[in-house]
Formats: sequence, structure tokens, C-alpha cells
Amino acid sequence: MSSYPAAKRVLDVSVSVVLLVVLAPVFAFLFVAMGVDMLGCSRDRGPWIYRETRISRGREFDLLKFRTLRRSALADMAADSHARMLESDEANLTWAGRRLLKPWYLDELPQLWNVVRGDMSLVGPRPWPPPMVANQVAKGFTYRNEFVAGWTGPVQVRKGVAEPADYTALDVAYVDRCRSANSATLVQGDIALLWRTVRAIARGEGLEF
Repeated sequence: MSSYPAAKRVLDVSVSVVLLVVLAPVFAFLFVAMGVDMLGCSRDRGPWIYRETRISRGREFDLLKFRTLRRSALADMAADSHARMLESDEANLTWAGRRLLKPWYLDELPQLWNVVRGDMSLVGPRPWPPPMVANQVAKGFTYRNEFVAGWTGPVQVRKGVAEPADYTALDVAYVDRCRSANSATLVQGDIALLWRTVRAIARGEGLEF
């Protein structure tokens, strides 16, 4: 994709900055809760912020997350793996990760800074690690190298929905819509997906894989 829709970028920056300001007390609470957890449990000690290499529009960047995994789990993680694969086992999670961060997706909040920086968009296909992107490209799906990755997207809002879905098809349909739709339609669609994301977060299903 040769150009990124300006309307999406305006929405990204304006909403992300507002959320970072409004959610400042939540960030402060989480930093304190994680600190108390680390003081009380040596296995949970480590950095507050976790960085992982992901792909957005064909470019590698450091995805930011509140750390949910214990140091031992991170130390054992294979080079071609990523945190999400380990988070499915609650034994790998810190107390804060298990009780606060994962259920309501609060570990993803630092990615608002990724959005402000331009690494990501608020809405789009979720950023994948390089090996997973390479595997998908080998199957003929190149959109993760062509489009900006999202904080949330059409796949994420389907969590908890009973009927099966073709997640790649959902991502491709969204990207195609961004390529062809006008600015007003793009913004309206992204706002609708963000609202559906809020509803998904409120269900507290982040530990369900």
C-alpha cells in the first residue's frame, strides 16, 4: 500500500493521546500493583514493560506490553516463539498478569504509545512476529507487509463468538475496505470496531484462548 489513509492517522493520534491522558491513573495503579506483586513474589520480578519484535507494514518494531510472564517463562521462550503462546498457560503468568492484566487486556495499554509513534494503528490486523509473518507470506497472504498493524481489529472483536470464522479472511476484508473506502467510511468503521473492542474488554475474557 503506497499511502496510509490520512483520516486513520488523525483518528489514531487524537484518540490515543486522549486515552493516554484519561487512563493515566490506570497506568499508575498497574505500575504500583505490579511493584507490590514483585516485592511479594520473587518469581514475578522483572521489568514492568516487555518488548517483543513484531511486523507492521513490513517493518520490524518493538511492541510494548506490560509484562505478564514470569522471568522463568521468558527465559525458556524459544527464539521463534512469542509471549502469547506462553500466556495460555496460567502457570507462566505473574500474579498481576493473571489477576489484573490479562483478563481485561490491560497488558496491551502501552501499545497506545506505539500508535502515537506511528508503529501501529488503533484498528487493523494485529502485528505478528517475523516468523509467523514469513509463514503467512509463504501461503500467499502479504497484507501484513503492506498495511499498518492494529491495536485491535476485526478478529479481536470476535472473541467469545461461538460460530467459527476465517480470521485471515476477516483481516483481508478489512484491508481491502481501507484501500477502497472514503475517509468518512474508514473513520466510522474504525470507531465501530473500537466500540466493539470496549464491549469485548468489559466481558473480561482475556484469559480465554
